[in-house]
Amino acid sequence: MSIDFTLDAESRSDLGKGASRRLRRTGRVPAIIYGAGVEPENISLEHHKVMHDSDNEAFYSHILTLNVSGKSQKVILRDLQRHPAKPIIMHMDFLRVRDDQEIHIHVPIHFINEDVCHGVKMEGGQISHQMIEVEVTCLPKDIPEFIEVDVSELHIGDSIHLSEIKLPEGIALTALSHGEGHDQQIVNVHATKVVVEEEPEVTDEPAAEEDKSEDNGES
Repeated sequence: MSIDFTLDAESRSDLGKGASRRLRRTGRVPAIIYGAGVEPENISLEHHKVMHDSDNEAFYSHILTLNVSGKSQKVILRDLQRHPAKPIIMHMDFLRVRDDQEIHIHVPIHFINEDVCHGVKMEGGQISHQMIEVEVTCLPKDIPEFIEVDVSELHIGDSIHLSEIKLPEGIALTALSHGEGHDQQIVNVHATKVVVEEEPEVTDEPAAEEDKSEDNGES
């Protein structure tokens, strides 16, 4: 993995909604680390740093390094809660990872060659993305930054399903472990809908008001 995300964190013992509000006012984000058979640990992080890193797509599918009180821990982001109306991160959940233990993590899909897709370029169709990410199961060292899906050969009416994705070695799609019924479509090419506007009907008969005005003029 070419990108490294390292976050400095501080332990916190003052818990509850009131404590979290006070913490946010100081420019920090309340968070928790759990998993790997270790007791959960409440921490806080610098909001500006977290906000900056969270703008990067890779932040959500990478192993992150948390430095807490001089101790380094490897984690993945499990949940990030944002304020519904303000650019504020309210809370974060991190899951500890072990090198020998498989994890489930969501990885973004990168659709490539859309500009030369046969169904679009030659047939005038449109591409529809049914998914923008997939959940994979793998060891931490094998987590892909993203998964590429080539759509260049798709014609109108064609689609690609989960089972057709070419995966790196050591990666499995979590959904497919639940059976064939979970082999969902991730992208398709469909015909462009043409909306035909009906022209208003033209009649040679005079309008009712015109008839009425003519009658009034004759009386």
